[in-house]
Amino acid sequence: MPFVRIDALGADPARLDALGRAVHQALQETIGIPPDDLFQVLAGHDGVTGTLRYGGYLGVRRDEGIVYVSITLRAGRPAGRKRALYRRIAELAHAYAGTEPRNVFVVLTENAPVDWSLGHGLAQYDPEPGPAAARTPEASP
Repeated sequence: MPFVRIDALGADPARLDALGRAVHQALQETIGIPPDDLFQVLAGHDGVTGTLRYGGYLGVRRDEGIVYVSITLRAGRPAGRKRALYRRIAELAHAYAGTEPRNVFVVLTENAPVDWSLGHGLAQYDPEPGPAAARTPEASP
């Protein structure tokens, strides 16, 4: 259940939608999320009231086409799948939104099942133990 935030400089609603579709498709293809597992925040920055900063770190020539993709997900995917995800996001961002792959900056943040609440104030991936589960042989009278 990834949570995705996409920030793009100078992006109109159509470009933001295209970037969101690109990231969602890449997540489905590379790490197998279901189609309805769609939780995204899409934010465009106009360069005046909000902006994004970037540099040429590691020799990557970024420009005003920069897109930051931040994905929070449960830990446990192997490095090869993560690399495939980065590649596929860059490919699809270029195909769907015209974003140059050099301008696609992706960061993954992993966490534990208990770090998620998908509604109702519950930790659906790590529910509290019920009365029977809470009682252990050592705790029994």
